Amino acid sequence: MTLTEEITLAEANGRRVGWRGWAALIVLMLPVLLVSVDNTVLSFALPDIARDLGPTSAQQLWIIDAYPLVLAGLLVTMGTLGDRFGRRRMLIIGATGFALVSALAAFAPSAGWLIAARAAMGIFGAMLMPSTLSLLRSIFTDRDQRRLAIAVWASMFSAGAALGPIVGGILLEHFAWGAVFLMAVPVLVPLLICAPLLLPESRDPNPGRIDPASIVLSMATMVPIVFAIKEAAVHGFGPMVPVLALVGVGFGVLFVRRQLRLETPMLDMRLFSRGTFTGALLVNLLSVVALVGFLFFVAQHLQLIVGLSPMDAGFALVPGMAAMIVAGLGVVPIAKRIDARIVVPVALMFSVAGYILVALSATDADLGLLIGAFVLLGIGIGAAETVSNELILSSAPPAKAGAASAVSETAYELGAVLGTAVLGGILTSLFRTGMVLPDGVAGTAADAARETLAGAMNVADDLGGAVGEQLRLAAAHAFDSGVVVTALVGAVLVVVAAVIAATTLGTSPRAQSPRKENNVARRPIGTDPR
Repeated sequence: MTLTEEITLAEANGRRVGWRGWAALIVLMLPVLLVSVDNTVLSFALPDIARDLGPTSAQQLWIIDAYPLVLAGLLVTMGTLGDRFGRRRMLIIGATGFALVSALAAFAPSAGWLIAARAAMGIFGAMLMPSTLSLLRSIFTDRDQRRLAIAVWASMFSAGAALGPIVGGILLEHFAWGAVFLMAVPVLVPLLICAPLLLPESRDPNPGRIDPASIVLSMATMVPIVFAIKEAAVHGFGPMVPVLALVGVGFGVLFVRRQLRLETPMLDMRLFSRGTFTGALLVNLLSVVALVGFLFFVAQHLQLIVGLSPMDAGFALVPGMAAMIVAGLGVVPIAKRIDARIVVPVALMFSVAGYILVALSATDADLGLLIGAFVLLGIGIGAAETVSNELILSSAPPAKAGAASAVSETAYELGAVLGTAVLGGILTSLFRTGMVLPDGVAGTAADAARETLAGAMNVADDLGGAVGEQLRLAAAHAFDSGVVVTALVGAVLVVVAAVIAATTLGTSPRAQSPRKENNVARRPIGTDPR
């Protein structure tokens, strides 16, 4: 049976779920919300962590990087293991481990202990995310219901990103920094109680044997590539960046060649031969690049130029996140009637408009304009992410849902680090070249002021008086001037995503479910043997 025949058969046998299916969706949203909050909340705790544990600059970077590096390296492996051993089982193991390690991280006595805990969180986090998305694929076999379920799944990511700064601000105002790790426990305990009751187990019926070499090669591919991107984002394009990238690409070639030779590969490379699957992945990746890049400079502008606190800056971003959620849910009935190659490009034009609005008025942008621009961006990203994620799952056979979900999550992680590395790197470079220091700023103070916007503002505070105010204005002008070019680059990336969508998504497998089968099967999960 060909890949297309497998997908068509699965769609034709789709059953509509009842209340148990939607209750299962609520349970699956708990880890999604937690992981998305965790992605943004740690940065707010770093100052307190630095004061308490006294990490070196290298250790401070590893506190941030250990989790995403391990996570990215293991996503494909854990998604494939979920297909073999059971996605619900993998979810429960991941949730248990994540909660326990988070509790240990909260009471870390040293920076080294915290780095180790963050790495362990990456291991268990890699079990969580592919399991949630692949379980949606197995629960919601009716494509219309699956679109809505995935829209809710994507909305939880958006909600978590918006809640991160707010939750972080509230927790750190009343508790020690360990509270940002302890919050995982009350979120995941309900999951551990409800998952065995509401989530059906699902796995690949013919998984084949485990190939340890493929696991090692997948990690050897992803870790150097992600580390190279992060190295470029933090330190610029030094000699280590191309070396790490080449090492990752080299192992990636070996990984692909091995998968093509194996009778039962860890990752079925046939998936990438489908234009819909590959196109949806690229749209997913570029959308996340656009979102993270936008947040990179807007968050700095709101806090360092406008003068908002981290929590208030988080609240200022809520309208855009709300627009993302509404657009993700609102696109579901539209996607049922209009082809993805039309829906996704049209949606992404809203994001292009948001970037152009920033580019045209960056040097005198007020708070309302930035909020409006983020609303436009959120509309496009929210709709595009919902449709692209649904296409990724629909383009893969149900038995390979874990692997397909893991690839989707990997694209998300790569998009997040690329958003900072590419758009953040461009902005940082433009800031440094465009920074004109006023008279009276020299030596180490001048070096710090040229390095980053935050460094310039700290020097301005230390200097005070007229010189400090001049430095503040010069830094704001250099930063916002750099935002103009960065926003235009972001707009181009979104246009590229729209072109990819228009040329690749038209071949998406449509749900051609026989009416009589769907009518017979309109009953909750659990009423028929699975």
